[in-house]
Amino acid sequence: MADSIHDRVLKTLQGVATQPLPNDPDESLFESGLLDSFALPDLVSALEQEFKIKVPDSDLNPRKFDSISRIESYLADRV
Repeated sequence: MADSIHDRVLKTLQGVATQPLPNDPDESLFESGLLDSFALPDLVSALEQEFKIKVPDSDLNPRKFDSISRIESYLADRV
């Protein structure tokens, strides 16, 4: 059985993050220190590979990738 979008997002985040993921999917990944502006391109690149999508430069906005929930919402429209 294929992994859910949620499971795939968590797996991708774990590959980029330097600390444990938050339990709350709405917690800010930037405010918690899990991600910073330097890690955002790495995360987006990993998501592009995992989900076989292309994230346009215009979408490289920390707001769109601020939480697990926001990442899932962004991907739901593209996969």
